[in-house]
Amino acid sequence: MRSRRVAIVPLATLTHELGGGADWPTVGDWERVTTDLLQLVRSGDCNALSLGLSEIARALVCTGPHSHVRVYDAATDDFITYGPTECTAVLAEVDAVLASLVAEQELWPGDGLVALLTRPA
Repeated sequence: MRSRRVAIVPLATLTHELGGGADWPTVGDWERVTTDLLQLVRSGDCNALSLGLSEIARALVCTGPHSHVRVYDAATDDFITYGPTECTAVLAEVDAVLASLVAEQELWPGDGLVALLTRPA
């Protein structure tokens, strides 16, 4: 079995890399990409995992690589700020989970998702 490296790129990070979303039109329609992705997952046309992330972890992954998430802690009557360091830690945990899953069985991205490119003869 050939081992493949799984790369995790949250759409929020891609949006950040695309000029905060301003450059999305050069690669695709953000709304259509997310809609198509959800449709693929819901129809079972590719493997998808529910990672069971906490609300804070999910917010960190969804807000981009340099964002901060502020949470009110009622016990201390203060705010806790989570940022890029915690986001990196969440992605490292997700990476570890995916690496162990891929070691057991390759994830199926789906068949025929992108038309094959052929070289002219």
